[in-house]
Amino acid sequence: MDTPQLIDDPATLEEALNRLAQTDWFAIDTEFIREETYWPRLCLVQVATPDFLACIDPLALDDLGGLFDLMQDPGITKVFHAAGQDLEIFHHLTGKVPAPIFDTQVAAPLLGHPEQAGFARLVSGLLGIDLEKGHARTDWSRRPLPADALAYAADDVRYLVPLYQRIHAELAERGRLEWLEPEFARLTDPARYDPPAENAWQRVKGGDRLPDRGRATLQVLAEWRENTAREQDVPRGRIARDDVLVDIARSQPKSRDQLGRMRSVRGPLIDRHGERLLELVAESRQTKPPLPAQRGRQVTLDAAGEALADALSAVIRLRAEEVDLNPASLASRKDLARIASGESAHDVLAGWRAGLVADQLDALARGRSTLRVEQGRLNVFDD
Repeated sequence: MDTPQLIDDPATLEEALNRLAQTDWFAIDTEFIREETYWPRLCLVQVATPDFLACIDPLALDDLGGLFDLMQDPGITKVFHAAGQDLEIFHHLTGKVPAPIFDTQVAAPLLGHPEQAGFARLVSGLLGIDLEKGHARTDWSRRPLPADALAYAADDVRYLVPLYQRIHAELAERGRLEWLEPEFARLTDPARYDPPAENAWQRVKGGDRLPDRGRATLQVLAEWRENTAREQDVPRGRIARDDVLVDIARSQPKSRDQLGRMRSVRGPLIDRHGERLLELVAESRQTKPPLPAQRGRQVTLDAAGEALADALSAVIRLRAEEVDLNPASLASRKDLARIASGESAHDVLAGWRAGLVADQLDALARGRSTLRVEQGRLNVFDD
């Protein structure tokens, strides 16, 4: 499995797919570009098994139906690392999310590795192999692709095979494979890859600092930008940057002159969309009630609240030591701030994390348990 096979004609594609169809699982990765578009453009698909390695060239093939069908085969697990963007591409192209899947980035924290660990870091730590990094900015739409670029792309599945085997075996030995089922179910939920445009404001940087009236206006502006970007297939920022939408939502301009006096709003944007932006601001004032901050999006604690969050962090560390996990994998500081502010840990955490530690966190936050030091060691005691 030294040199990847380049698949760029229907006959070799069919042969490769038939081979993969005989397996219980295979590793897969994609290369794409999206700097100039809203939707990612698929440029390469890498696949591997313990004895097969290939790069499929979507730009040279008119029909990828066989590959898309294979991605839906319920009897074959598709193994990814950091699957989100890969799954988004397949959902965009087919309207379906590949399933079943296994994501080594999601699985690794259950063995004590850091959250969101990069592929190269895990390969180095678990396999003792240092991967080349020189092609991170390769133009994958270029043809012919250089041999070294193909080799670099193939490494993402070449080493994903033993990485998956190692992680899967260790999780099975510890009885933790079932913990991943809710995580993978969330990753393969089609709604994740087709969020409603009216919710786009929730992803606008700085929107959480707006007053309630400003958030209502931002919701209208962001929905318009999302739909426009999709229709034109251009990046959101090509329509209007986040800071521009936030500034307009905060200032509530009522005229082209007021819009033009805003430092973040440049002439070309006013020329292209000025009238529409003013219409949207006016519409939001007339039809949208003030929009309160979403519960759990941003929590500000006083000194006592911060102290409680620190105590909750101690619970996390103690529990992580018991089950041999990285504490950051159980709960983030933002999670603990939400719990310290009054939310239930069962509402903040999900899946296996809630099962492992939510009861202990709620008990401490509600005064049903305490932290005490005995014989030089901190422990949690039920009251």
